Amino acid sequence: MDKAKQGMAQRTKMIVMTGIMAALIAVCSWIYVPLTVPFTLQTFAVFFALVFLGGKYGTLSIVVYILIGVIGLPVFSGFKGGYGVIIGPTGGYIVGFVFSGLIFILFTHLFGEKRVVKIAAMVVGLIVCYVIGTLWFMYVYAGTEKAQGFGTVLSICVIPFIIPDIVKLVAAYILAGAVKKGVR
Repeated sequence: MDKAKQGMAQRTKMIVMTGIMAALIAVCSWIYVPLTVPFTLQTFAVFFALVFLGGKYGTLSIVVYILIGVIGLPVFSGFKGGYGVIIGPTGGYIVGFVFSGLIFILFTHLFGEKRVVKIAAMVVGLIVCYVIGTLWFMYVYAGTEKAQGFGTVLSICVIPFIIPDIVKLVAAYILAGAVKKGVR
């Protein structure tokens, strides 16, 4: 097989894998515990996609997932879909996943594909997702009877999720590495 055909085959494989990862994120979003900010396996799937596919295609899978949800397919937690989810109180966390992917791309581009780099990128990406989501949550409720201070919002939207999300990051890293070896 010549180089052009090999390149095309590789790109086709990555596009298919991107779609599969977007579907995985959707399925993991459906596995949830309804809270003010739902507890889902979505974080696991997002970081699994980034480690498994790499920053570029992993981030693309996150964007595909969000776009599918925005056009109305019920891929968000609680089998919800539509633009209203993104502009709602938890939409910042969903959009924050794109920034997690961009951070993963930046870290691996600047510092290489070493384990410590990927783990650092995942942790920083999660923190950025928390920041974006929390600020958006506060913005949506600002000026309403549901408005709350930063500390209260952190206690509702971030602190209960820290340990479970760290477990999800570790699981995503380990499983993505194992699956990657098996797929080869």
